[in-house]
Amino acid sequence: MRPLTGPASIAGMEDIYCFAGNPLDRVSERRRDTAWIGTLLDDPAARILPLHDLRPLTRGAAAPVLDWQPVAPWREAIDRGAMLIFLGLGDGLPYFAVDASAAGIAPADAEALDARTLAPLLPAGDAAILAEARSLIDWHARHRFCAQCGSPTRVTAAGWVRRCPECKASHYPRSDPVTIMLVVRGERALLGRNRRRPGARFSCLAGFMEPGETLEECVRREVREESGVRVGRVRYLACQPWPFPSSLMMGFLCEGLTEEITVDPEELAEARWFERDEIRAMVARAATGPDDPNPIQVSVPGPVAIAHHLCRRWSNRLDEI
Repeated sequence: MRPLTGPASIAGMEDIYCFAGNPLDRVSERRRDTAWIGTLLDDPAARILPLHDLRPLTRGAAAPVLDWQPVAPWREAIDRGAMLIFLGLGDGLPYFAVDASAAGIAPADAEALDARTLAPLLPAGDAAILAEARSLIDWHARHRFCAQCGSPTRVTAAGWVRRCPECKASHYPRSDPVTIMLVVRGERALLGRNRRRPGARFSCLAGFMEPGETLEECVRREVREESGVRVGRVRYLACQPWPFPSSLMMGFLCEGLTEEITVDPEELAEARWFERDEIRAMVARAATGPDDPNPIQVSVPGPVAIAHHLCRRWSNRLDEI
């Protein structure tokens, strides 16, 4: 089956990074139409993507592709209550995802690969669909009970809502907003090394938004908390879905007003100012090298992560604060 590919950009308006650019029409207005969803499942052309322990089934060792399967072999598991998600329509065909591990079905001749490892090898559209499927299945596994009264919830709207039969509350999947920012001061930029990650990989600072906070306020707060550096101007660049488990990474360039670094040891092992040329060289190595580089060589994340592109765009003078 040919890959579903998404656009590299929307009429030149925005860059599309890994896990973005989903080509499917989600048809959200018809998810509650159970009869219509039933006709889609009965369509011989419908395809379903099984995920086992949140890892999609794939085919092809040298160039893996998502293992889209006919729905018919999965009907018994679906009728028994296997978690089923309607992903959307692509080229007029319906696409679904199913939680194969919860259904007690182990991979046969297909291989289940980690989504983070697999995504850079897939066409952009397939990686984006994978992000949708993984996030939804993971959300269901973690939200089986009502947050309001504690009762078991039921799946409705083709996998997009959980409804409590006791208190009638409806629960919807959410994406957690995260700001990720490259702090720039002249010809240098600030990168930090996560204390939970071994090796010498540095990345942009990042953090979750808090209630009652704007994006700009979150950028300034997170940078000051993690590094002690004060931030002035903040400029939005791009965003990226991140399905681990379900975040929206919102990328910024921001102006560093101070230089002195005071690291929060709970978050970072180290933070340093890097020259523009240093970051450009690290970006070039990350774009062509292995995902797990030499542990003693300073590096930045590969192209799968938006941090790579924030560093790339600034270090190559494509964007300035």
